[in-house]
Amino acid sequence: MEANHFTGKVVIVTGGGSGIGAAAVHRFAREGATVIAVGRTEEKLKATAAAAPAGSTVATRAVDVADESATTALIAEVAETYGRLDVLVNNAATATAGTVEETDTATWRRILAVDVDAVFFASRAALPHLRRVGGNIVNVGSVSGLGADWRLAAYNTAKGALVNLTNAMALDHGHEGVRVNAVHPGLTYTPMATPLTDNAELLAAYRERVPMRRAAEAAEVADVIVFLASHDARFVNGVHIPVDGGLGASSGQPRLS
Repeated sequence: MEANHFTGKVVIVTGGGSGIGAAAVHRFAREGATVIAVGRTEEKLKATAAAAPAGSTVATRAVDVADESATTALIAEVAETYGRLDVLVNNAATATAGTVEETDTATWRRILAVDVDAVFFASRAALPHLRRVGGNIVNVGSVSGLGADWRLAAYNTAKGALVNLTNAMALDHGHEGVRVNAVHPGLTYTPMATPLTDNAELLAAYRERVPMRRAAEAAEVADVIVFLASHDARFVNGVHIPVDGGLGASSGQPRLS
């Protein structure tokens, strides 16, 4: 992808304070975009901005995207301040382990609020602005939305819902010039996945299942996000790209030596 692919473009990345979100902020910034990193923790957002490529433009907004009024106001403020909005990356997410029996109502509500409601709120507010410039939305899902995991009932539900929300928006808004796509990372080195990646035994089990024999780096997911948002993907709409090192290519049966 050529340098400065996003010069003059304005991009919002939710969950921009760490992990895949921070990597996406940096990649868009390196391509010339004005990037607004959104998250709940100002300290993390400032760290993302401080680590951005020299000469790039990264602003921060501390907002809980699960708060409907706050998210709606954020989108309006960004569009007014910068005069446009070209890309919305819905990346913010949370997860808590548990079966249906083990998951309390408050945890269930919070996961659905952050992982699904926030995408709905931000997308609804952004669509009029994206429509004006032929912009697009990239949702960050998970392989956990394409198939279930043990003891992640709420997270699986939320990410599964995100798959069909992406499909619905792609159908409803493609003819308006607004593309909507999703990436679905597998295990990735991020703060949220630290309990998994720091567990040597568990990490070895993942490596056994993943054909490329490793977890992803956050930047590798960000690269796919930026591709989907770019002019190079101008006729790509309603797609779901797993960034999983080939995990989804398996039938699920064990490897035969």
